[in-house]
Amino acid sequence: MEIHGHCDERFAALREEFERNFTERGDVGASFAATVEGEYVVDIWAGHRDEAKTQPWEEDTIVCVFSTTKTMTALCALVLFDRGELSFDDPVTKYWPEYGQNGKGSTEIRHFMGHTAGLPGFGEKLTKDQLYDWDYVIGVLQRQEPWWQPGDACGYHAITQGFLVGEVVRRITGSSLGTFFRENVAGALGADFHIGLDPAHFGRTAEMLSGGPIPEMPEEMTPEFMRGREDGTPDVLPPVTNTGGWRQAEIPAGNGHGNARSVVRAQTAVANGGSAFGVDLVSPATIEQIFREQGDMAGMGVIHGIGYGLTGLFAQAVPEDTKLCFWGGAGGSTILLDHTNRACLSYVMNQMDMNMLGDERGASLTGRFYEGLS
Repeated sequence: MEIHGHCDERFAALREEFERNFTERGDVGASFAATVEGEYVVDIWAGHRDEAKTQPWEEDTIVCVFSTTKTMTALCALVLFDRGELSFDDPVTKYWPEYGQNGKGSTEIRHFMGHTAGLPGFGEKLTKDQLYDWDYVIGVLQRQEPWWQPGDACGYHAITQGFLVGEVVRRITGSSLGTFFRENVAGALGADFHIGLDPAHFGRTAEMLSGGPIPEMPEEMTPEFMRGREDGTPDVLPPVTNTGGWRQAEIPAGNGHGNARSVVRAQTAVANGGSAFGVDLVSPATIEQIFREQGDMAGMGVIHGIGYGLTGLFAQAVPEDTKLCFWGGAGGSTILLDHTNRACLSYVMNQMDMNMLGDERGASLTGRFYEGLS
């Protein structure tokens, strides 16, 4: 297996583990990157962009990273907080008055950021075309009643969160979330990450390969407040995710496109006190907002903060007493930000693994990274 890119010698075991993901764990195309103190120590890629294995995964290959995108949306909100244009304790209606309909008037911005807003689903069935229509989705969310009193529970807003936070960003700035991210984060840092992908990039975009259906949560594990509710999200798994409609839409909770290098490029500043690659993005005080615990996410065993997870899931592969925030995407992509060691690492792939108990590929790479770091 030919592994491309750069890997510091102290992480040689990580490089070997990356190869093992292909030879033993079914990877088709993937990338891994890490920075320490704002410098890349690993940036590797291998495999193929397509299921037939006819197109190589190259240095500039990008792919849909699903919910790893949520950390990019969170970063947009943090930038606005840092500029004094947004407070996480403000009522949503300060920026978005129409949201207060049907019992949602007490919702605060932090409820959006921490998955406690009470709208983990749309409440009514959406078609794919409706999901790709920002204004239509916002109208749906405005008229819903919350599934619980905002702030009283924490349930994963898998697709809705990006629209909720994104509309606040739009109301404040006049720009869509994807445009704001491009102009204020990706552009500033030189990160090849896109929320709303221009067709000009389709030729270098890898196919997402199905890992099967998302396992259903057992009835006995389903929180009472979610039973009998209509999630309403249409099918967004491959092959849908390989269509132009999905790629071009702005779905800020789930359809960002990038690779491990670009995910790390966008997020390294957060792990380094707010500055990286010559850019002062946000202040250390702004970063501390992330660590305000918002709730224990039902069914996932995750304590969630402002925009990022804080404990559970991917944190299990990280040494104890590490100050960490993180998230990941359906199928296996990950982003971890280590504030103790000022490290940032990401794994991105195209072969999905729907094992909800943890993907061995990303976890094994994380473990090897910390072996090299110690």
